[in-house]
This record gives sequence, structure tokens and C-alpha cells, in this order.
Amino acid sequence: MNSNFAKIKVGIIGASGYTGGELLRLLLTHPHVEIHCLFSRKNQGQEVGRIHPDLFYTQLKFTDELLSDCDLLFLCVPHGEAAKFIEENVIPDKVKIIDLSNEFRLNSSSNLGARKFIYGLPELNREEIKQAHNIANPGCFATCISLSLLPLAASKILPTVHITGITGSTGAGNSLTESAHFSWRNNNIQAYKTLTHQHNAEVIQSLEKLQGNVEGFYFIPWRGDFTRGIFTSSQVESKLSLAENIELFKAYYKDHPFVHISTEPIHLKQVVNTNYCIINLEKQEDQLIIHAAIDNLIKGASGQAIQNMNLMFGYPEMTGLQIKSNYF
Repeated sequence: MNSNFAKIKVGIIGASGYTGGELLRLLLTHPHVEIHCLFSRKNQGQEVGRIHPDLFYTQLKFTDELLSDCDLLFLCVPHGEAAKFIEENVIPDKVKIIDLSNEFRLNSSSNLGARKFIYGLPELNREEIKQAHNIANPGCFATCISLSLLPLAASKILPTVHITGITGSTGAGNSLTESAHFSWRNNNIQAYKTLTHQHNAEVIQSLEKLQGNVEGFYFIPWRGDFTRGIFTSSQVESKLSLAENIELFKAYYKDHPFVHISTEPIHLKQVVNTNYCIINLEKQEDQLIIHAAIDNLIKGASGQAIQNMNLMFGYPEMTGLQIKSNYF
């Protein structure tokens, strides 16, 4: 541990859900973090191990008291609840916020009072994140798709794009729904929110920041019969050769440690339980296919939130996130 870094006091709001639990698992071993407050009204007073059985070894408990001396709050509340929580609780101006919901991701809704939220995709906004006081953490599908397309947008050669993507059941959260039951998910897939997914707008916003106008964006998401991970395939026309496209992607991501360009076929097990995005490119005639895979709960949520925290507080970007995949 570098003694030059003081530990920061962290609070997790909504610490009993999937993203809150993932944050806690990762932050418990982060060398510069003290878990100061685990806020959960419905579980207040209970030991963490009762709600997250894999964390049986910690003596931490949930509380319904928001401690005002935190340095940073992670908001893991349901979509639409973040602004309400901020407005209904006394949060000193000095306290930084990373929100994992969808409330502040779009430029049109990024302000709440004096708080201005920066879109927290490090591979797009790293320098802004370093100076930010508030972060809107990207969505999981949005992260995977954006990382697939940013190099093309940065070179202003992104044409109309068609995307298919499949996600695991944890992407729907831990509340029971018909399509989240094992008996429904097992040996089953389903297209949903065809061309209307809620992450479309934030992806387009990111691409337009680099390119300007985006010609066309068409995304079909799928529910998969597995628990963790996202795999997307994006198809565009390209005049560049495959080798030229690969070099374009490698050049864009050369200083971004969590994106890896593979020349071999990729699969989900390479990234599950990691903060990595792995990308593979193929080309047939004039069609470029960009495959990408992430863990929806880590690079698509809690790990990316910690990556943003590291940048905000001046820690090395990979601190606490050098974890291997669950390959076997």
C-alpha cells in the first residue's frame, strides 16, 4: 500500500442489491477505502452476511442512518430514486457522489441543484472524471456497445450501425419478475425492447460527442440463460481493411488498461468477474463486425464505478480491480 494515499470514507446507498453487493465485495479489499456506511432501510441492523452470504466473513452491518462525514457516496438505488434520495437527505456539498442508476446520464438531466454529473465512461471522459465531483455511471449495455464503437466515432467514420447483444439475468436486478425465474431463464432466450432499449440514448450521446451526427443506430437486446455477462456484436460498413481497423482500435485504447483488443475469437468467460472489456474484429467483404464482452455487474456497473472513484481521488486507475475471470 502506498502510504501517500489516505483512506477515504465510503458509503453505499442501497447496499443489499446486486450492484451494492458487488461494490462491497470489491471495496473490502481496496487498499485506500474504509467502508463507513452501508445504508439499507429494509435491512437496517442486519449483518451483511445475512443478505450477501458470500460475505459471511465481514462483521459489517446495514444501517438506516446516513453518516454525513463520508467522503464519497455510491448510489445503488433503483432507477428514478437517486434524485429523490439526494433531495430528501442532508448530504454536505463536500461529499462526492457516484450514481449507478440512469437518472443523470444524459446531458439534458445531468444537473441537480448545484450538482453537475459527469458521464463516467473513462475511455471517453477520463480527464473530466478526474476533476468531477459527481459521476453518472454508465449502463451495462451502453458500456459494452460504446466501447465497441468509440474508435470509429473518434475517427469520424462511424456509419449506420446494427447491433445485437445478449445479457445475463443479473442485468435485471434482484427483484423477482417472471423472466427472472430459473424455470423461465433456463434453456431459454428472448429478444426484448427491440430498437427501444433505454441505453440507446446514452450510447448515441457518447458517439455524437466524438463524431457529431450518428447516421443510424439500431440495437436488438436479448435475455440469456446465464447469470453474468454481456456479449454484443455490432455491424457496420467499412472501407478500411481488417488490419487497419485493428490498428485503429489498438491506437484508441493504448492508454486505457481495461480494454483489450483480441485477434482471436472471444467469449464471456474471459471477462466474467473482471473489469475488462475484450473486443474482437472480423471483416467480410465491406462489413466490419465488432464483438465485445464485459461483466455486466463489474465493468458494466460496480467495477466501473470504482474505476471512476480511483480517477476522482487520484489513485492508480486499476487499484482494487486487478481480479481474474471465473474461467472454469
